[in-house]
Amino acid sequence: MATPIDNSVGSEQLFQEIRQVASQLHNQVQKVVVGQEEVVNQVFISLFTRGHALLVGVPGLAKTLLVSTIAQSLSLQFSRVQFTPDLMPSDITGTEVIEENRDTGRREMRFVKGPVFANIILADEINRTPPKTQAALLEAMQEHHVTAGGIQHELPQPFFVLATQNPIEQEGTYPLPEAQLDRFMFMIRVYYPSEQEELEIIRRTTTRRQTHVEPVISAPRVLEIQELVRDIPVADHVIKYALQLVRATRRPRHGYPDQRPEFIRQYLTWGAGPRASQNLILASKALSALKGRTHVTTEDVREIAPPVLRHRLITNFNAEADGISPDDLIEQLLGAVRPELASDAQMDAVLR
Repeated sequence: MATPIDNSVGSEQLFQEIRQVASQLHNQVQKVVVGQEEVVNQVFISLFTRGHALLVGVPGLAKTLLVSTIAQSLSLQFSRVQFTPDLMPSDITGTEVIEENRDTGRREMRFVKGPVFANIILADEINRTPPKTQAALLEAMQEHHVTAGGIQHELPQPFFVLATQNPIEQEGTYPLPEAQLDRFMFMIRVYYPSEQEELEIIRRTTTRRQTHVEPVISAPRVLEIQELVRDIPVADHVIKYALQLVRATRRPRHGYPDQRPEFIRQYLTWGAGPRASQNLILASKALSALKGRTHVTTEDVREIAPPVLRHRLITNFNAEADGISPDDLIEQLLGAVRPELASDAQMDAVLR
C-alpha cells in the first residue's frame, strides 16, 4: 500500500518523511535490480523535479527492468515503446479513427490514445527512429499534451519520460540533435556492475525465484513532492555558483572578454544554455530533499553537475584527438570554479 505523507507536520519533519519514502522506494527497487544506486537516485531526482532523463549504457544492464520496477514501486502506469526506423509519430501519440455510432448510424471521428498516455514512458533506443518520430515524443515531453484533429488531449500527471541509447552501435541511428537533447534534465550513465554485484545478478536470475514489488507511493503523492521540491529555498550564493559553472562553458559575445578556463577554450565548441542553470538548481533541490535537508548547498550543485551538463557540452576535434570526454571537462570545471563561502547572514536568510 502506498505510504501517505502527512502535510500537517512541520517542514523539517516533512522532509524526513520524504527521505523515508525514498528509502522505501530504494528497498523495493533493490529487490529486483542489483546495484545501480546512483542511477536510481538520479531517476528519482528527475521524477521529483518534473524532468526527463536519458539513460546511456550498453545492452544487458537492466535499463528496461530498472524503469519498469521503479514504475511498480511508484504505483504509476508504465508504457514501453521500442523505437524502430519504421515507427510513425501516430504510433506514439495516437491516431483518429472513423467509428460508426450504433444509435444514430452516423460516422464519427474518435481519438485512440497511443502509448504516450501513461505516467512513465520508456522510449527504448530513441536514436533508432527518424527525427519526425523523435520530435513527436519530445513535443509531448515539453507541452504535456498531444494535439490531434485540432483538439488537445492532456497527458496524465505525473508524466515522466526515460529514454535509452546504446553508446556502441551507431550504424543506422538518428542521433538526437543538441536542441532536443537539451530537453532532458539528465543524461545518466549506466555502467557495468561490480564483480560482487554481477555475482548476485547471476544468483538471482538463474533460479525460479520471483520477487514482488510493493507500491510505496501513489501518483497524487508524487505530485505533492514535486510541488514541495520547488518550494525549497536556495541562497543567492548557491544560485550564483550554478550560474558560474554554466557560464564558464560558454563563448562570450563579440566584444566581451573571454573569461573561460583555458581547457574549456581548447576543447569545447559550444557550452550549456540556460536550461542547464535551471536544472542544476531544481536537481539540487530534489537532492537535498532526498537527503532530508530543507536547504540547498553548493555541494549539492557539484554532486549533480555531471548528469546535468554532460549532454550539453559539445566538444571539438581537439578533445576527440586527445581522448577528452565531456565528463573529463566537467571534472576539471568543478576544480576550476570554486563556490563562495556563505556568510551566517546568508544562511539565516535561507533557513528562516
